[in-house]
Amino acid sequence: MKKVLIMLMIALVAISSAPIFAAGAREKAAGEIVLTWPCIWVGQDSKADSIEMLVNNFNEKHKGDIRVVIEPQPDYDGYEDTIRTRIAARQVPDIFTFKLNPTTQAYFRGDLLMDFSDELDAGWGNVFNQGNLNAVEYNGAVKALPYEIAITPIWYNSDLFEEAGIDSFPKTMSDFWRATDKLKAIGVVPTSQMTGGTNSWTSMLWYSHFLGSYGGPDIWNQDWDDPAFANAAAILKRLYTDGNTTSDAIGADAGVSGGHYQAGRTAMFINGPWYIGNIRENSPEVYAATKLAPAPKAGEYYGHQTGWLHTIIGAANTDDPARKDAVITFLKYLTAPENAKTVSLAAGSLLSVNFEITDSDDVDPLQAEFIKKGNEATFLIDHMEAAKSVDVVYELGQAIGSMVLEDKSPQEFIKMLEAAE
Repeated sequence: MKKVLIMLMIALVAISSAPIFAAGAREKAAGEIVLTWPCIWVGQDSKADSIEMLVNNFNEKHKGDIRVVIEPQPDYDGYEDTIRTRIAARQVPDIFTFKLNPTTQAYFRGDLLMDFSDELDAGWGNVFNQGNLNAVEYNGAVKALPYEIAITPIWYNSDLFEEAGIDSFPKTMSDFWRATDKLKAIGVVPTSQMTGGTNSWTSMLWYSHFLGSYGGPDIWNQDWDDPAFANAAAILKRLYTDGNTTSDAIGADAGVSGGHYQAGRTAMFINGPWYIGNIRENSPEVYAATKLAPAPKAGEYYGHQTGWLHTIIGAANTDDPARKDAVITFLKYLTAPENAKTVSLAAGSLLSVNFEITDSDDVDPLQAEFIKKGNEATFLIDHMEAAKSVDVVYELGQAIGSMVLEDKSPQEFIKMLEAAE
């Protein structure tokens, strides 16, 4: 009920024709302008150090005029709930990041967010990938900046595969199931799965991969009765049974799912390039053994990747020209090619900002592999969170749990998702 009320409040705010501003945005700045940024790129996040350095450098350069204050938000799921609640209450942060999906697209309506169109048209837009910039345009306005892009291939521990006698990542489902049996024979759990968090992240990505194999690039345009949805669910159910994932997968969050892979307890995992810095620093042996692959061919299609615009940056609308100028000044600094390059190379993230890699740059080998897999992909498919409403995504974990613990059929699993929508 709580999430329904929150989404209703967001919808009411978004369609309102009255101007909407962040709290205090109508107050004229006196002296130093302070911009608050509730930020998930803190703590153990792979972008934490580079973002902190850039913010500190900016604050020093603009001392007495502009100061950006990071509000640490290390809980990713809690952060998303916080942003939704604050926007519903019209308490829009000065600067914030969010994901582009059917729910957050409502933010673009009304006067919630600052429109960057004029500044982008004046030349700022040249630093961004044009396709990503087009993705955040709404009715001629650009009220968010594309920042982080993603593909999420399957990660696999090549050392464990070699120990189990598996020569290469399987390309067919029959070879995949034979590989899982070989891994279990040496005491290794084949895959990391999870139903916890707000989006059942790891399992949601596995499911999306197999949907692409069964339904192709246009699967999200199809109705729930398309056979691809149930066929992919059948594979997901098998991944949760017969020892193919850890015993704590039901209810596990992202830390548990990733932790099993980093500890070498599971052989396969799915995540994006932003995870490179974490595994490189905390699990160097597993990092060195990690390779990437597309999902096995389950249906007609093969070689695709899940890929999308992962993080976009928004700012509270304001009628104070000085405050708007301060926000634009900082965001231009953050998205300057040299600063985007700093973040990308430090964290392994793929960004929407165009920058040049030279021979002298120390490019992470796994990041280079991400770029290669993205270029080799036969097509990209959105994951469920980007394609479906937040209610469907919330229901996914419950539906997986029912399918596994109550032995519900893939068709019953789909009915639960359909009912949530």
